[in-house]
Amino acid sequence: MAVALTMAAMKVAALRHALRGERAQTAGLGAVLGILFAGGTIYLAVRDLDLLAAAYAVWLLGWLLGPVFMGGGDETLRPEYFALLGLPSRRLAVGLLAAAFVGLPPLVSLTALLGLVVAGARLGPVAALVAVPAMLLQLAVFVLLSKVAVGLVGLALRSRLGAIGTGLLNGAILAGLGQIWVVFLALGQTGVPPAVRYLPSGWGLLAVRGAWWAFGALAGLIVLLLFAWAALLRRRVGVSRASGRPRRPFRARTADGAIVAKELRTSSRDLVRTYHFTFAFTYGVCFAASPLLVGWDGMLPYAGPVFVVMAAAMAANVYGTDGTALWLTLMTPGASDVRGRQLAWLATHAPVAVLLTVVCTAITGGPWPLALALLPALLGGAAGLVPLISVYGLVPGTDPHRRANNPLRTSEDEGGLTGQAYLTLALVAATGLPAGYLAIRFGWAGVVVGVVTGVLCWWGLGRLAAVRLRERGPELLSTMRTGRPAGGGGTMRSRFAELSKPRKAVAWWCFGFAAIPLIPQGILATVFVSRGTLRHSWFLATYLPPGLRYPVALAFVVLGLAMYAVGTWIVLPPRRAATTE
Repeated sequence: MAVALTMAAMKVAALRHALRGERAQTAGLGAVLGILFAGGTIYLAVRDLDLLAAAYAVWLLGWLLGPVFMGGGDETLRPEYFALLGLPSRRLAVGLLAAAFVGLPPLVSLTALLGLVVAGARLGPVAALVAVPAMLLQLAVFVLLSKVAVGLVGLALRSRLGAIGTGLLNGAILAGLGQIWVVFLALGQTGVPPAVRYLPSGWGLLAVRGAWWAFGALAGLIVLLLFAWAALLRRRVGVSRASGRPRRPFRARTADGAIVAKELRTSSRDLVRTYHFTFAFTYGVCFAASPLLVGWDGMLPYAGPVFVVMAAAMAANVYGTDGTALWLTLMTPGASDVRGRQLAWLATHAPVAVLLTVVCTAITGGPWPLALALLPALLGGAAGLVPLISVYGLVPGTDPHRRANNPLRTSEDEGGLTGQAYLTLALVAATGLPAGYLAIRFGWAGVVVGVVTGVLCWWGLGRLAAVRLRERGPELLSTMRTGRPAGGGGTMRSRFAELSKPRKAVAWWCFGFAAIPLIPQGILATVFVSRGTLRHSWFLATYLPPGLRYPVALAFVVLGLAMYAVGTWIVLPPRRAATTE
């Protein structure tokens, strides 16, 4: 008990000193959104208990996936900090579990679990009293399942097979969440499946409804998870991740060829890159194939383009992920590895994207012009934007040999990585808009525009990245080493922190919500209209008269791009400050 209280007090002290400035504002925004979702969950307790069980299943899914996608979740207190104290693994697990209940996510989840009390009050005073311990046990299950999931992912990612399996699982789950309208449509036709009530997320509700065995199930599951987490902690602290694979020499005749060879070797050995590739591939396939569950194959031809966009988002911090290895390039006067990185990225992703697009489009019988126009434009845009965003919006990363138990935690700045990924998603998707629009209106002419757009993006954006790397390479290296901008310059994150509150709020709204008009209401609605899919789901343009469908979809695209442009204009430094650097 003393260890648990001490670690909980340490977590409180760490949060009290850490939640300041921009981090405090981000945490506050997250808390507000969480409370809104919690309020909606409590409302379901008044309306429909089956929907409440489904809502708690979504909360459990968030606890399982959120920390994994955020690179390991909250690691304010790491097991490695206590390795020299000689604590037994079970006592260490209990102490870290007590610390895990300190913070905003558990508090927000506890608020959502008040729905059990509301449901109990509807069923009678005895059920209301039962709801209080059920609520606490259910929260413990959420937290422990999250910890065990992160531990298993960290263990799995120590091998190539584990990295591939984790990428397959996470890509499929996130694609399902991205196509959640398919699930809603299916549920609207069939209702909540009875099996949802019997998931671990619904055991607390079952206990409130009179199933007393659910109490024993919750308690037993907590004990099992605690033992499992203790075993994972013991393995995490005591196992080395050194690799014993033999190293083969590079064979290249040019400087760019050496970079390509190095990048291809890294892609084949780095488990993070293996995970990113597998995740992007699985996401693209599952995202495009999910509507098949409701009998619609219109998204299938775009599996390849979706794969390209997601793969670019995964690689957006390519220089930050490599850490301080940039000094190897900087030690060669006038050298730049941008072109080599671009060629290597295309070599690993383009063949898969082409094969995926051709196969999926052949299955549906088209639309060939649109699919073949989007693919080269997106490939070139991704190959140009990935190094450009990485050198202009660098997020300092952790050197590969110093990463924690979860190799996905490549940086301590989780918010910076998330923002960078969303920005890359939007900009890469935007590079395909001209070719896609012309392919819809004029057919095969869009393919020519797609090829030209891709080549120009690859060459022009890559050249800008190479110039930036030559001019500001030492400053970028200093930023990666210290986590702070060097000299008078600054990263995008530091400039964002210097904004006034109104400008910061506008930038947050622009970057956070611009994807809604751009992608679903703009790009996807245009595709639906072109295929004759009308009055479809929540896509506004499909409900309008024929003369307004394309203009409204185009207006949404312009609105989304304008929101991204405004957000970027707000964050970028003034011209006067930029010329003095």
